Amino acid sequence: CRMEMKRVSAGELRAIGYDEADRLLRVEIGSRVIEYSGVSYEVWRRLSGSSSMWSYYRDNIEENYSERIVR
Repeated sequence: CRMEMKRVSAGELRAIGYDEADRLLRVEIGSRVIEYSGVSYEVWRRLSGSSSMWSYYRDNIEENYSERIVR
């Protein structure tokens, strides 16, 4: 899917994107791109609005959703 990626600089996060229809979160970490499925809009809203995105990602997303390595 074509997804708007938002450039960020938070810990190792380089960019984040979300597809609300597919509930798909995409994160760019260094040279890797990872997709997480089943992510609610609320989780996306909290991640994208967080003052400590990297911590939020590590605490609430990384271990809680199944991941698919895109690249």
